[in-house]
Amino acid sequence: MKLTETKADMQGRISSLSGDDHFMNRITSIGITEGTSFQTVRNDRNMPVLIYLRETLISLNRADAERIGVERI
Repeated sequence: MKLTETKADMQGRISSLSGDDHFMNRITSIGITEGTSFQTVRNDRNMPVLIYLRETLISLNRADAERIGVERI
């Protein structure tokens, strides 16, 4: 499933990242890497996705969130 498909309070793990080198550098520099656990805080339609990851609240635009594959834990 994609990060944009998660619901609020869902806990999961990053399973895949797909994108060009620029995207990969940006996303990994803020701590989003494969295998990292997260919790979806808010995921309202047409709004950024808010996740809690590595003791940090992160806001991702929907285009970037579409490139992140996740699995429920």
